[in-house]
Parts: sequence; C-alpha cells; structure tokens
Amino acid sequence: MRSWYRIAHSLVRHELLLLASLLRWVARRPHGVGEDGSRVFGYARGQGAMMFGFGFVCVVETVALSVLLRDFPLMHSVFLVLDLYTILIVAGLHAASVTRPHVLTGTTLRVRRFATVDLCVPLSAVASVRRELRTTHEKRDGELNMEVGSQTTVTLELAEPLSYLTFFGRPREVRLVRFHADESDQLVRAVREFMPDRPDRPERPERTVPSPLPARTV
Repeated sequence: MRSWYRIAHSLVRHELLLLASLLRWVARRPHGVGEDGSRVFGYARGQGAMMFGFGFVCVVETVALSVLLRDFPLMHSVFLVLDLYTILIVAGLHAASVTRPHVLTGTTLRVRRFATVDLCVPLSAVASVRRELRTTHEKRDGELNMEVGSQTTVTLELAEPLSYLTFFGRPREVRLVRFHADESDQLVRAVREFMPDRPDRPERPERTVPSPLPARTV
C-alpha cells in the first residue's frame, strides 16, 4: 500500500512542478538562481526542436480526433480533455527545462533535468570533469545519465559516492554523472576553476595531436 501511495504522490508532485514551471516560464522567474555569485548553464536548447515537434503532433492529433468523434459527444469530450492535458504536460516539460537550469556556485554544482532530477554535487567531491559527447547510454550501477535530446556532453567523476532520490523517492548512490549543457565547454572550465586541489585526484594525460610527417621530395 505504501508503494502505491509513494508512486501516486510522486506523479502528482511531478505534474504540479510542471504546472508551476509554466507559471515561472511566463513570469521569467527561473528556479534556484537567486544566489549571489552563481552561474547559470541552460540545457533546453538541445531538445527545443524535438519538444516543438512532439507538441505539434499532439495538436494535430487533437484536431483530428475532434473531427472524427464529433458525432460522439461523450467520447469527444473525454479525448479532448486528455489531449489538451497532454499538450499542457509537453509544454510543462519544456518550461521545466528552461526554468530549472544547472547552477554553479563556489562550492556546489546543481545539476538538473526537467522536474525529475535535482542533484547537488559538492565541488569537493568532484574527482574530474570533462566535456564528452555521448549519444548512447546504458544503465549501470553507480552511474546517472541525464540525457537531453538523447545526448550528454559533460561527464563528472566523483571521488566518493553521492546519494540522491530517484523519481519514486528511492535512495541511490552514484559515482559518475553524465548530463547535457548547451555551453558545455564553458561549464567545464568554470567547474575546474572552483574545484579545490585534491591530492588524490587522478591526473589525466592531455591528448596531443601528432606532428605531421615531413614532406617527401621527389
């Protein structure tokens, strides 16, 4: 019984957050960005075209079903409400991406995705950060993949496990986090500037481009 209550509570809370994100989007008031000295990094640009296309399909479906079911008032009303609510949720998902960006302060990197993941990573726990474009992700223990538009561009390796709550409120520990940022290069540089020096941080060799071979003379 508790599990069903937890699932219902998580779903209702998530949809309320999406509706609140719509209001924040209209009012231009992003969430959790008011701290002094914080830097904001968005990620909504990577999915804008996909969300627009999904919303357009939902609108076309709503119009088509309204025409097909015009002689069935009850079914027409039910499907109209469901279709309009679906469009509202799609808009809410995009609004959540816009109003809940990644936030970097002098001590913490707050990584977010829609209204489902909100992970605060202490910079003292970061072992390494790098820009890494990945378009395929496999579910593995200890890894959190927060893809946007089916891709991630930043990889965080943690020196110690970090605990967070999943969508349904279950605790989980991760040591590697992948997420997307529109300005991934700037985010990686900014995180490295704030990262404290750690004697146990592994050194990663810099990638070097081999020098060209000398030209042959004929």
